Amino acid sequence: MRLVERVGYENAGTIEFLLDSDKRFYFMEMNTRIQVEHPVTELVMGLDLVKMQIRIAAGEELQVPNGLRPRGHAIECRVNAEDPVSFRPSPGRLTTFHPPGGPGVRVDTHAYEHYFIPPYYDSMIAKLIVHDCDREAAIARMSRALEFFVIEGIQTSIPLHRRILEHPDFRAGRLSTRFMERFLAEASAPSRDKP
Repeated sequence: MRLVERVGYENAGTIEFLLDSDKRFYFMEMNTRIQVEHPVTELVMGLDLVKMQIRIAAGEELQVPNGLRPRGHAIECRVNAEDPVSFRPSPGRLTTFHPPGGPGVRVDTHAYEHYFIPPYYDSMIAKLIVHDCDREAAIARMSRALEFFVIEGIQTSIPLHRRILEHPDFRAGRLSTRFMERFLAEASAPSRDKP
């Protein structure tokens, strides 16, 4: 808060930090816009950040409820039009597009059945966000939501997300900036069970 007050910033923004193993925070950057991960904050805090930013831009004073506290746990998966192993883009027509739904499941997307994914832009076609009472429940809810998310006609990152959610380090919260590096190395290593 002191950082944004010091520079006189008046709008929505995202301040990013890294946390080390000794629970010390290190400032990374501030983005003066709504981030793609904003639904996680919205679900955990019960706020509509986009509406708040529009109101601030219209000259209204920021209204934040008293006693605001995080509740539960949220996870976001970016569903990309790409090969889940090589990460090559996978443009093409969506022959089937059936997003999941239900309590605690949110899908932000522009896609629909028969939509053509062009090869020229960002490969993200949907954000799948879930919210539940704690991390374990949110992982279970995300696993189910990914299982019921049906996209045909192109390759997507859904199988990759499902494998990440099953990884014991992810489930235990043993994460770092090197998690994906280790995860991909394990995935490409020959299995000892193979003849």
